[in-house]
Amino acid sequence: MKESVLDVLMYLFETYMEEEDQPEPDRDILRRELSSAGFGEGQIDRALDWLDGLARDDERSETRAPTARSVRVFNRHEISRLDSSCRGYVMYLEQIGILSAAQRELVIDRLMALDNDEIDVEQIKWVVLMVLFSQPGQEAAYARMEDLVFEEDAGLVH
Repeated sequence: MKESVLDVLMYLFETYMEEEDQPEPDRDILRRELSSAGFGEGQIDRALDWLDGLARDDERSETRAPTARSVRVFNRHEISRLDSSCRGYVMYLEQIGILSAAQRELVIDRLMALDNDEIDVEQIKWVVLMVLFSQPGQEAAYARMEDLVFEEDAGLVH
């Protein structure tokens, strides 16, 4: 079974999100743990690079943050990877106040950094949770997003 970068990220997120008081684990320890969990070296490297990109982009986001009056136009590459329901969902999250314009851009950037050819709304939900979790002071937005994710999932019949 081919694991994706998002699978690795979700594993890390679910494993470490409860450990807020713990120091950030060493990269070598993460590699060993992910390897023993069955993830391939290539996916582990790409997932760790994705997390590095999240930290780098978060540091730079304030210098190029869109204004409240800006309008988001998706480019061809984004349109090819995010269908209309995905683009609409990201914009919806901004409209209801879960994402700021700068966070929207960070989410789109991190979605484009995934190795998936096509991205769906479920994947967007997890990336949004990871982005919000990584930013201090976003506890309320994170809680609202978590409610959206798990409310919708609770109604599904398997």
